[in-house]
Amino acid sequence: MAVKGFNPFEMAQKQFDTVADLLELDQPTRDLLRQPLREYHFNIPVRMDDGSVRVFRGFRCQHNDARGPCKGGIRFHPQETIDTVRALSMWMTWKCAVVDIPLGGGKGGVVCDPHDLSPREQERLCRGWVRAIAQDVGPLRDVPAPDVMTNPQHMLWMLDEFEAIYGAKYPGFITGKPVGMGGSLGRTEATGYGLVFTLREALREMGNQCENTVTAVQGFGNVAQYAIKLIGRFGGKVTCVSCWDQVDRTSYTYRKKTGINLDELLTITDRFGGIDKAKAEALEYERLPGDAWIEQDVDILIPAALENQINAETVKKIKPRVKIIAEGANGPTTPEADAVIKERGIFVVPDFLANAGGVTCSYFEQVQGNQNYFWPKEEVLNKLDEKMTAAFLAVSELARSKKLFMRDAAYVIAVSRVANACRDRGWV
Repeated sequence: MAVKGFNPFEMAQKQFDTVADLLELDQPTRDLLRQPLREYHFNIPVRMDDGSVRVFRGFRCQHNDARGPCKGGIRFHPQETIDTVRALSMWMTWKCAVVDIPLGGGKGGVVCDPHDLSPREQERLCRGWVRAIAQDVGPLRDVPAPDVMTNPQHMLWMLDEFEAIYGAKYPGFITGKPVGMGGSLGRTEATGYGLVFTLREALREMGNQCENTVTAVQGFGNVAQYAIKLIGRFGGKVTCVSCWDQVDRTSYTYRKKTGINLDELLTITDRFGGIDKAKAEALEYERLPGDAWIEQDVDILIPAALENQINAETVKKIKPRVKIIAEGANGPTTPEADAVIKERGIFVVPDFLANAGGVTCSYFEQVQGNQNYFWPKEEVLNKLDEKMTAAFLAVSELARSKKLFMRDAAYVIAVSRVANACRDRGWV
């Protein structure tokens, strides 16, 4: 979990300010891109199964739509804040720009814990979220998607409510839907696979291959699971994963020096990525504190959970053996930690490049939905590989030619594209 007092939006703005200085952006452009264009705060009253009514707080931020409709997930999380949503919407703008898809950045959230809600209560919450924001989202304005603790079923309820309000079919309104109901094949794998495609390219540039590498992963949700799967296919080994325990309300790291068995762990994992600790120990997994993932003696670290996980304190725990950090989560590394990582020469595949596979495949789903024509899975994943590889190579080339840190190079490309779009439209 994020450290108390940490403000992700301040971190996102600090990252932007650094790149704005590099690009020598004029003040109006800085002012425009430093804040969301629009943000919405609303209450969602929900009738609970026992007949009582609870009121949940919902948000939607639209950071910038100069390059196309906003795009971004909806989080259900008990610690959701407007500053988290603001930061994530900004990062989505850069993410869409760095992989060069014609979308802008948005993000949504609800302060809730779906573990404590029945399926019917979750459905009412989803429909209530859509009713609160329906006039300001849509396939040509702002296209939501799943995020932390939301899933294809939630997206389908939201789509159904949106279509009921407007009295027509809008399969392009929302992505991450179930396959067969307007969802795209390959969408489930996309973020994790996209991360490993960029990791593969990073290793190639360093003269290595995934084969024989050892990786530690924070998180065991969708992104982590599919990243682990593809690393295994490429011949690499993952020795530990860190996940949230729903019973204890804390996180643990599960380790096997011989390498974890993904299929084995999946049989004892709940739908939120939590591992049954008793069954894990019966399978001879060592249980460590949740933050122990970062201090493992490995080649690669993949933070694939929440923001602020590699900070001024935890960065000190990274072993000398670590050569690459591939950021599956949004905003996992603070600027203070980045300074240490740069000094140590650790290669970073930054979050809004590494985890852009999800939004890229969401874009593919949106295109397929609007066309009402759907592609085979192999075609989707091949297109994803092409997009992610091209984006990585462009960032890496700029980093080498200008002697920039990879995160700074990715920001330079993304911010330049968005700033140019704003200028071309005559906004600044």
